[in-house]
Amino acid sequence: MLLNTAVIGGADGPSAVFLAGQLGLGWLNLFGLILVILLLIPNIVYALKHRDMENKCQNRFMNILEQIGRYSCMFLMVFNIGIAEFGFSSAGAFLVYLFGSIILMISYWIIWILYINKRTYGKQMALAIIPTILFILCGISMLHILLMIFGIIFGIAHIYVTSKNRADE
Repeated sequence: MLLNTAVIGGADGPSAVFLAGQLGLGWLNLFGLILVILLLIPNIVYALKHRDMENKCQNRFMNILEQIGRYSCMFLMVFNIGIAEFGFSSAGAFLVYLFGSIILMISYWIIWILYINKRTYGKQMALAIIPTILFILCGISMLHILLMIFGIIFGIAHIYVTSKNRADE
């Protein structure tokens, strides 16, 4: 018991974990970072292979709104800024976040593989909708209000822009 007191200031196990999180990388969501990287990889590979593609969406406002939503969501998924963040309300909310994110990411990658083999509008829209659902799901399960708001903004704009860049069937 004396060793425990010296090491973690007398705190019990759960308190020690909480204190360690507060003192360590509490500002960084590593799982969120992994999700963002996994979202970006197929997009980067596709962009490198199709450098000549142009954005057919002429609505400047929606194009800007899409980018604001996208980068805000990615930032908020990775960095805990402490504004309008309340954390998981229960173990169930954490499980929804964890397993929901994993299922959505697996779906996203499968559809990307299918899309690369044959571009269709349905797959293209799925690739626009899945990240939107991912951002909103993470926002809801973590009670992260800004992530929910920017997820909705991103979703509206991204789906609009994607619909204007319809893939040939």
